[in-house]
Amino acid sequence: MGWIELFLIGVGLSMDAFAVSICKGLSMGKLRWRQGVVIAAFFGGFQAAMPLIGWALGRQFERYITSVDHWIAFVLLGYIGGKMIWDAFHGEEDACPAGFDLRELTMMAVATSIDALAVGITFAFLQVDILPAVGLIGLTTFVISLGGVWIGHRFGSRYKDKATLAGGVILCLIGLKILLEHLGMLG
Repeated sequence: MGWIELFLIGVGLSMDAFAVSICKGLSMGKLRWRQGVVIAAFFGGFQAAMPLIGWALGRQFERYITSVDHWIAFVLLGYIGGKMIWDAFHGEEDACPAGFDLRELTMMAVATSIDALAVGITFAFLQVDILPAVGLIGLTTFVISLGGVWIGHRFGSRYKDKATLAGGVILCLIGLKILLEHLGMLG
């Protein structure tokens, strides 16, 4: 898996964090960059840690699943992406509490990075160089989340559903690409 695919996976995975970051920016009376950096660091950190954990778990089962790894990657990425697309059209409005509570921020960071755990499992089957991959995913999520705080503060929540839709489409397309490559339908 190349850098472009890893970057696109990072973008796709970061869309939930982006949506919550918009919400957090929206709830700020005055934009506080220090808080924005902490929010982005939480989301980026958890978004990097979860695929690492998933990769470690996936490596334990690699020898049993190697013959169907591309199908697992396709199903997991398709499911995650499909759920994001569904949520973009049918998701309920998230209540975003005002204020800055580290416990709440931790719970939101974990909730938005669960999908990354499943992606990490697929990384184990695809022989991805894990440390650069999770570093790129974490950095991408950090930058996108910091932008989300600013956009939320500046423009409000009108981009949240579009971001979720875009992330879902990206993950579905990457899952399809992995499947088609393994089936010999793509060069």
